[in-house]
Amino acid sequence: MELLADARDALPEDAGGALLAGRVLDPGAGPCVVAVRGDAVVDLTATAPTMAHLLEREDAAAVVREAPGTREWPLDEVLAASLPVRPDRVHLLAPLDLQVVKGCGVTFVTSLVERVIEERAGGDASRAAALRAELESDVGGALATVKPGSEQARELKEALQRRGVWSQYLEVGIGPDPEVFTKAPVLASVGLGAEIGVARTSSWNNPEPEVVLAVTSRGRVVGATLGNDVNLRDVEGRSALLLGKAKDNNASSAVGPFVRLFGDGFSLDDVRAMDLRLEVIGPDGFVLDGRSSMAEISRDPLELVQATIGAHHSYPDGFFLFTGTLFAPTEDRHAPGAGFTHELGDVVRISTPRLGTLVNVVTHAEDAPPWTFGVRALLENLAARGLLGG
Repeated sequence: MELLADARDALPEDAGGALLAGRVLDPGAGPCVVAVRGDAVVDLTATAPTMAHLLEREDAAAVVREAPGTREWPLDEVLAASLPVRPDRVHLLAPLDLQVVKGCGVTFVTSLVERVIEERAGGDASRAAALRAELESDVGGALATVKPGSEQARELKEALQRRGVWSQYLEVGIGPDPEVFTKAPVLASVGLGAEIGVARTSSWNNPEPEVVLAVTSRGRVVGATLGNDVNLRDVEGRSALLLGKAKDNNASSAVGPFVRLFGDGFSLDDVRAMDLRLEVIGPDGFVLDGRSSMAEISRDPLELVQATIGAHHSYPDGFFLFTGTLFAPTEDRHAPGAGFTHELGDVVRISTPRLGTLVNVVTHAEDAPPWTFGVRALLENLAARGLLGG
């Protein structure tokens, strides 16, 4: 199945004026930090050996815009080799490396209700439809207008507790502290065109399309990209203590295609106003096409960043932060009341005009290309190329 009708659809609609940074794998050398300039992908690795080096620089935007590159590749060739991934050719990687990958959960009312449904269903998808109707009637309207951590939220919590409908997900959804978790190990995320993994044992799972923020070690948000926080609903539904098993599997974190740095007419306010589109095209003919708006997020992106980094927690190489999803697909795919779950070969597209399109193909986590290139391998590779001298 075609991943994108036109490989350039992976780029922002205003790519010509965007500050786009990323990473490619050169099979003959190793990973390279790159910038998109016109029709070329320019190698900046001699200036910034890792994305962490680049994003920590105060002049990161200037480096992406004008620093001399040691070589370049045709943009169209790199995109073509990434859709799908051709490991023997120069292709895109996830546009992060030494940064920790963090995630925020239940930051939208719709996904909050779905998390409560998972919890009450104990991971059994067949019970979801009835619970959804009950909960939306019970708490949906009240949750839509309450500000997390406010006096109104505290009063709603007390009212829901009296009615016996309180949940750990409601606590992080409307309480003073958001849910922040570690999504994936350093260097484990996959990029544009790669396979994404769901565990073979899972029978209820879904994509989670999200805006992902690039944040420095000082807590400064310097850019944004797209992410798929692949989730196993049946696993998390059995117990929130299984969050790691539900969220962190081989190829379960997809990020890309590029980081768009702030500057040149793009800022955090543009992120706050973004509309995201999710498409799932299945080999069985199934099609899901939905949209969500960052304007509906319950906590401002900066509030999520401040909950992640501060006096309580440091990230010396920075971090990438999944900001949460409005999407929890509920369309029946196989039988009435069974809801949505992935099938092998699903093409998943996440897009927004200012960031482009992240597209991946679903496989079993156990069958995804092995992840063998970790921090040790990266350091050894950069040292062998003489890129760590400074």
